Amino acid sequence: MQTTAKTPRTARKVLIWASAIIVVALAIFIYVRFYFVFGEGVKSGQLNFIVHKGYIFKTYEGRMIQVGYRSASGTIQSNEFEFSVTDPAVAKELEMKSGRMLDLHYKEYLGRLPWRGMSKYVVDRIESDRTAAGEQTPPPAFPDGVQ
Repeated sequence: MQTTAKTPRTARKVLIWASAIIVVALAIFIYVRFYFVFGEGVKSGQLNFIVHKGYIFKTYEGRMIQVGYRSASGTIQSNEFEFSVTDPAVAKELEMKSGRMLDLHYKEYLGRLPWRGMSKYVVDRIESDRTAAGEQTPPPAFPDGVQ
């Protein structure tokens, strides 16, 4: 009879330990997937737009055009960098610099969160504005006059 008395206690301990391991594993997964900064860097290009949008969570979303990349055929094509902005002060500053050549510092996450934005890339500051004061950014050059 002693073995049967220990079995419910042992089963309860196993259940408690298994539940604790599952909770810890889930917490680690959520942290790595959504809060761990996978990469940081700076992207340079012409700021195309920044908008404040969303149904439930209003977030700032933007796009920057990076020019000068060559495709396999040897023609010049543009590369777009889509990003989110969590800081309203940075977003307002970007709104004022639309169309200018900027260097943006960003953080890359492995997953997206609805309140952080629609992109895995989150811009946290403007590194530099490469457009001189009062100077307009020229439109990208198209090869052979094709637009």
